[in-house]
Amino acid sequence: MKTIVLSKDAERDFDALPMKAQKAIEEALIGYALNGRGDILRMVGRPGFRMRVGNYRIILTEDGSTVLAIYIGRRNEATYRRH
Repeated sequence: MKTIVLSKDAERDFDALPMKAQKAIEEALIGYALNGRGDILRMVGRPGFRMRVGNYRIILTEDGSTVLAIYIGRRNEATYRRH
């Protein structure tokens, strides 16, 4: 199992989401940390990964023991430019 860490920005983003979205994102991150499962793709042109959870995206990086969420929010045209 990997440790899940939210950056300060990601924590702020997460807290601003509706409770239903928070639960879905939390379950997706835990599933990925435990089993490596989830809708994950490597980012093109920059380091890191994106995880798709319905209409929400999580921009993250990881090493051998930690998953670091950098951005959590609704998918829009600024999602990938922001981080």
